[in-house]
Amino acid sequence: MREDPAAACPHCAADAAEETGGAAAPRSAPDASPSAPDASRRRDRDAEGRARNARPRDGLGRPLPYGSPGVARQPEGVVREPAESLAEAQRLLDDGMPFHAHEVLEDAWKSGPPEERELWRGLAQLAVGLTHAARGNVTGGAALLTRGAAAIEPYAGSAPYGIDVAGLTRWAGALSASLRGPVPAAAHAPRLRAAPQR
Repeated sequence: MREDPAAACPHCAADAAEETGGAAAPRSAPDASPSAPDASRRRDRDAEGRARNARPRDGLGRPLPYGSPGVARQPEGVVREPAESLAEAQRLLDDGMPFHAHEVLEDAWKSGPPEERELWRGLAQLAVGLTHAARGNVTGGAALLTRGAAAIEPYAGSAPYGIDVAGLTRWAGALSASLRGPVPAAAHAPRLRAAPQR
């Protein structure tokens, strides 16, 4: 979801059709020449020349017009310890920014050991599902919540890093079943880790 908002997120399998609740938004035609006079039609590129959408975004990750004040995105490619990833993602979820939590969990998915990648991918999908739910995309929200719950369910027996796999699976099922329109993200934020036993 970081590059072209109309393209599929390679890490969470979310696409523009799910995001909008219907057909993908049409894309404008690419520039015919690199010196096209209309700068608004050129793709944003990073230092390596890869397409990167530089438009500001709101707290739910929706693109805003260029020049608008937006919410700072999470730095990309940060390698964190699992506990740090979970703490940062939880903070963002609690602040009503599940899109940003997804970015943190996506970094953990990309940098984690192979045996944990589906766990982190599933957690990122849950955050994307909450993002869609908060945006009012009932179909996309339910699909990503279901997909994320299925991805993390095999880890229920081991509960790595104290992740409340069973609780998250129940939360995703309940939220998915109850979606009828936009929901406040912070009010519906899940707890990623089980409460410590006393």
